[in-house]
Amino acid sequence: MFKKIPLLIQVLAAVIFGILLGGHVPVQIVRIFSTFRAIFSEYLDFSIPLIILGLIISGISSLGNRSGKILVLTIILAYGSTLFSGFLTWFTCVNIFPSLLKGISFEAPPAASELLQTPFFILEIPPVMSVMSALVLAFILGIGIAAIRSQSLQNIADDFRQIVELVIRKTIIPFLPLFIFCIFLMMTAEGTVWKILHVFGQVILVVFALHFFLLALQFIFSGLIAKKNPLKMLWTMFPAYATALGTSSSAATIPVTLIQVKKMGVRPQIAEFCVPLCATIHLSGSTMKITAFSIAIMILLGKTAAISIYAPFILLLGVTMVAAPGVPGGAIMAAAALLGSILGFNETAVGLMIALYLTTDCFGTACNVCGDGAISAIVNRMSSRLIPDLHDGPLEDIQLTGNSDTIRNKP
Repeated sequence: MFKKIPLLIQVLAAVIFGILLGGHVPVQIVRIFSTFRAIFSEYLDFSIPLIILGLIISGISSLGNRSGKILVLTIILAYGSTLFSGFLTWFTCVNIFPSLLKGISFEAPPAASELLQTPFFILEIPPVMSVMSALVLAFILGIGIAAIRSQSLQNIADDFRQIVELVIRKTIIPFLPLFIFCIFLMMTAEGTVWKILHVFGQVILVVFALHFFLLALQFIFSGLIAKKNPLKMLWTMFPAYATALGTSSSAATIPVTLIQVKKMGVRPQIAEFCVPLCATIHLSGSTMKITAFSIAIMILLGKTAAISIYAPFILLLGVTMVAAPGVPGGAIMAAAALLGSILGFNETAVGLMIALYLTTDCFGTACNVCGDGAISAIVNRMSSRLIPDLHDGPLEDIQLTGNSDTIRNKP
C-alpha cells in the first residue's frame, strides 16, 4: 500500500506525525522508536561504504567507453559547475546563516535528552571498511577498469551497482520515513523541533534564491560562449525544469531534456551524448542543497563551517554522488558518508539532512536538469573547434586520430 504513495508524501507525513505525537507519547514508547533509530543507523553506517563502491566504480568506469575530447570537456564543465555551486553556496551561507541562526541550537535539556534517546538495546553492525577507504578504492577500481577497458570487470561493476541499487530501494528507502518520524518524534519530545523548523523555513528560502541565481549565472555564461540569448535559452529549458519538478529524477527527465536541448540549437549527436552523461555527473542543484543545509546544521551544532573543512567536502561531494541521481534518494545516501566522516554529523543531524533533502528534492533536480542544457550548449559550441568536421551520426561512432583531430567512422 505504501509503495503507491510518493516518497515525498511519506516523508512529509513522517515529519507531521512526529511533531503531532512527540508531546503526547509516553517515554517508554519514545524509547522503542529510539531503538529502531539506533539499529537503522547502524545498518546505514554499514551500507554507506557499499553504496559508495557500487555507485562510483560503475559510474566512473562506464565513462571510459565515451568519445575522448568531448567526454573530457563535458566532465570538466559539469564538475566545474558543481564545484562553483558548492563554493558559491558556502560563501553565501557562512555570511548569512550566523545571524539567521543566532541563539538556536540542537541542545536539549540534558536529563530529558538522555532518557529519550536511550534505546532498549543496540545491534552493532561494523562497516566492512571506512568511508575514505571506500572512496579511494572506488576511484582506483573505476579509473582502472576504464583504463584497461575490461568488459568483464565492467559487467561485474554494473552488476554490483544493481545490487546496491536494490539494497537502497528495498532496505533503506522504505524505512527512511520511519527513521525521519523517529527523529522528529524525539525532537518534539525534547522541545526543540519548533525552533528548528522555524529556522529551516528561512534556510530553504535562502536556498531557493541561490537556486535561481545559479541558473541565471549558468545561462549567462553559456549564452556568452554559445552566442545565444540567455533568457531565450532558459525559457526553452523550462519544460524540462517543470518535468523535473514532477519526477524528482534527472534520469527520468532525459527524454524531455533532450527535446528542449535540441530546440536550443544543439546538434543532435552532441545533445544525445551530453544530456544522458550530465544527468549522471552534473549535480549543481543537489550540491547547493546539501552544502547549504549542512552549514545550517553545523551552526546549530555549535561548529564552525570553515573553508578548510568545506573545501574537501565539496570537492569529494561532486564525485561521491556520481551515478546517484538514477537511484531514488541516492544522492543524499551517498553524501551521508561525507556528512559523518568530514563534518562529524551524528545520526540526528544526518536524519534531519535526509528529511530536508527529500522534501526539497524536486527543486535541486530541476536545477541540475536546466544546468545540463547550459553545459550542452557550451559543448556544442566548443566541439566545433575540437572536431570541426563533426558528422550527424552518433558520437560513439566517432574516433579522433593522430594529432590533427580528423574524424572517421568506425568500420
